[in-house]
Amino acid sequence: MPIIRSGSGIVTQINTFTVDPEDQDALLAVLAESAEYARDTPGWLSASLHRSHDGTRVVNYAQCQDLTSALLVIERLRDAGYLDRNAALGQANPGLYEVVYTLQR
Repeated sequence: MPIIRSGSGIVTQINTFTVDPEDQDALLAVLAESAEYARDTPGWLSASLHRSHDGTRVVNYAQCQDLTSALLVIERLRDAGYLDRNAALGQANPGLYEVVYTLQR
């Protein structure tokens, strides 16, 4: 379950992919497979995948307990070929983030 709380030290990777609509499901499948692979990495916390209604975007929202863990996950995924598989299906725009503000009803 994603944790969205400021001051937690959790690092969130938000990666927005631009895809051809016919590749959206294939990219989601590869990202789900890569999340299953990454979940055994120390410090990995969660992954959430989102699809746009128009079929042109996919968002991967993944969390690790800290920056060191996030970088380790990325390295493991790169070494296992997942980043290349993702790139074959869509244009990635990744970034590592920390929560600085939240508001709830």
